[in-house]
Amino acid sequence: MNYRQNITFFSVLCAAIFGARIVWPRAAMTEQDPAPQKQATPTIDDYQPKSTLVTKEHKIERAKFPFVDIHSHHWNPTREEVDRLVREMDTINLRVMVNLSGGTGEQLKNTVAAMKGRYPDRFVIFANMSYDDLNTPGFGKRVAARLEADVKNGAQGLKIFKNFGMDLKYANGERVHVDDPEFDAVFEKCAELKMPVLIHVAEPSAFFDPWDYHNERWEELKEFPGRARPPAKYPPFETLMAERNHLFAKHPKTNFIAAHLGFHGNDLGRLGKLFDENPNVYVDIAAVLAELGRQPYSAHDFLVKYQDRVLMGKDIYDVNEYKWYFRALETRDEYFEYYRKRHAFWRIYGFQVPDEVLKKVYYKNALKLVPGIDAKAFPE
Repeated sequence: MNYRQNITFFSVLCAAIFGARIVWPRAAMTEQDPAPQKQATPTIDDYQPKSTLVTKEHKIERAKFPFVDIHSHHWNPTREEVDRLVREMDTINLRVMVNLSGGTGEQLKNTVAAMKGRYPDRFVIFANMSYDDLNTPGFGKRVAARLEADVKNGAQGLKIFKNFGMDLKYANGERVHVDDPEFDAVFEKCAELKMPVLIHVAEPSAFFDPWDYHNERWEELKEFPGRARPPAKYPPFETLMAERNHLFAKHPKTNFIAAHLGFHGNDLGRLGKLFDENPNVYVDIAAVLAELGRQPYSAHDFLVKYQDRVLMGKDIYDVNEYKWYFRALETRDEYFEYYRKRHAFWRIYGFQVPDEVLKKVYYKNALKLVPGIDAKAFPE
């Protein structure tokens, strides 16, 4: 190889080395660290994070003690439906189910026959008010008389639905207030007959708040827009609470069960004050387990302190969903998913109460309030 060839060879070699030093790091970087792909931003509905938390779990399929479900709804059940209910109730230790949708008059008779006629010790039926003659003078006294007849036909309590105080109106357009004196005769009749009144007043306070991205019930309102309670159509939450509390106070001999923790599950201090001021007031935990489960320490302490005032309830019946109640009441499990996302986008915790408190929530408080339940079917 002559001098000129040597110069050419070394020039090409140097160029190749120089080029490799430039290209190779880029190629290596491309191979090892690919450019990040643009991620789509999930909506609140799309985002479903999977927890990596590892803790002890206790999946409880059956309640530790037999219990009374004080809050269930079964309209005009058939014989086959009742048979299926009893079979399912047996699998979870549900001893007595309270059907709050008994109706009045002939409907009440039919419901009692379909449920208690076949299984006299497994069901309790509550009567309901009819408002068909609301605008005829003497309405309250007629309801009281109908209620007395319903009791003779098997009713063991009165259930008042959520339209009372919100949607129910007189012919002139005036809203029926929760503490309307027209209904005094009804509540006094309940005291006389020693039958409890399970009453649903208002809705979660968030339903009355602006429906914006700060509202913690946004998902439920999106799924069911009709549950929103805008001020143009409905009275404010605090107005309904004031009327309800006045009702409780002016009928001290009537036992009231405020449905859904009285919609104070997000403020147990306020609920405790309601109890302190009204010894005749109780609550159920139907459809508000998520409220207790997000505050396990406060929930535990509250249930211990007010153990004589809280009753087990579920509301929408699904035999497979009771186990979340069992797990929350009976264990200290941490950070587990709730069964209905629209009620809570958060996870919940067990707040394990002592057995004596558990017995009161599961059945003792119901035995105290509801006449006619066979106490022998439950432990001491």
